[in-house]
Amino acid sequence: MHILLKGKFPKIAGQVLLGLSLLGIQHTYAQKSTSHSPYSQFGLGQMREDLLPQTRAMGGISTGVRNLNGFPTLNIANPASYSALTRTVMDAGLYGNFTQLSKDQSSDHTADFAFSHLAIAVPLSKFGGMAFGLLPYSDVGYSATSSHAIDSLKYKTLSIGEGGVNKAFVGYGVSPLKGLSIGANVGFLFGNLYDITRVEFPTTAGAYQTQQKTTRNINGATLDYGVQYSKAIGRKHNFTIGYSGSLNNRITAKTNRMVTISEPNFEEDYEAPPLDTTSMFTVGNHKLNLPLKHNIGVTLSKGYNWMIGADFKYADWSKYQTREGESQLGKSYGFALGGQIKPDPTSPRYLNQVDYRLGFRYNKTAVMYRNNQINDMAVSVGLGLPLPQSNFGRTFSQVNISAEFGQQGSMKNNLVRERYININLGFTINDSWFIRRSLD
Repeated sequence: MHILLKGKFPKIAGQVLLGLSLLGIQHTYAQKSTSHSPYSQFGLGQMREDLLPQTRAMGGISTGVRNLNGFPTLNIANPASYSALTRTVMDAGLYGNFTQLSKDQSSDHTADFAFSHLAIAVPLSKFGGMAFGLLPYSDVGYSATSSHAIDSLKYKTLSIGEGGVNKAFVGYGVSPLKGLSIGANVGFLFGNLYDITRVEFPTTAGAYQTQQKTTRNINGATLDYGVQYSKAIGRKHNFTIGYSGSLNNRITAKTNRMVTISEPNFEEDYEAPPLDTTSMFTVGNHKLNLPLKHNIGVTLSKGYNWMIGADFKYADWSKYQTREGESQLGKSYGFALGGQIKPDPTSPRYLNQVDYRLGFRYNKTAVMYRNNQINDMAVSVGLGLPLPQSNFGRTFSQVNISAEFGQQGSMKNNLVRERYININLGFTINDSWFIRRSLD
């Protein structure tokens, strides 16, 4: 006879959901920002794509990615890929950023680390597959200082941006026809973005400093969708073409403003607590149009051995409601090229079983600053480090590491050049949660 072994699914699922909630709360309230880009002051900040370390290491190709190492993979960027799932996949990771900002003859260095993602995907046999999780959507992190004088009174103003927006999602993918898959992700955005303006009097003893803090509380639902068509070429190769996109979803930004005064403070990295609040009011609720996105991607792979691919991306931010005094956003275009290779999956040597990944991406961003288009480009590298299999080969794990070496902006026309290294570390578990066994 046959018995369906459910294992510890309810217990594991409950623990995962609890952990997901706790991580989301910690990320929302404890983290200020993982961005140190002056260009994050525009729109909703520095956008973080729905990419895991596996695809980030290949330049960010994702639209046509369905399998890695000959096995279906969790690919949040195109929910059509969920229909290929054959094992339960759990993926969690951390993110690190090292940035050098340069302008004229001066430069500054910053670093940050934070939670990057937690995602779970579950196969549903002939009914496709589903996934859910939590990851960053965007973050803000900038700081600028300028000095002024009125007669003999000297003062300086500081403009600071902090905060981030998170995305919780659930998605489903199914294959209605052989080779063809469709899917969609429903997401919920939530988080706070802070824009702070502070006035200090460094040479005037006893002068109170004034701070205006504007808080944008972001929340709303999003819908992303995707299509993939996959076909075998000969006996060893496979070709996949994919499309993914999103509607120009509308979300809400509730804006509050508070003005406070505090005692003078001249210690670096210390913020004096406010003495009094001079005003506090709600600016209002505003609807924001997120961009209409279109992505097209292709991949060509040979089983466990290698995969190459390319993505072309477009997003229209022109209908996004910018704030007063903020430059209007435009359209962004980009492409990504990348791939991976496993030297010999049957070799007893560990280094021959490692996935080696390489990629390149270029983006013409939606930001136009001082009549200059801000472009972003990066070279990416990465490793997929397999861990020993267990449960008679039904459970296998991998540590995925990616590094992006990039530059955004330039030093021309009095702009800021941002050079960065983004490190992503992910841990992936592939497991068979539901299996049938025969008992004699």
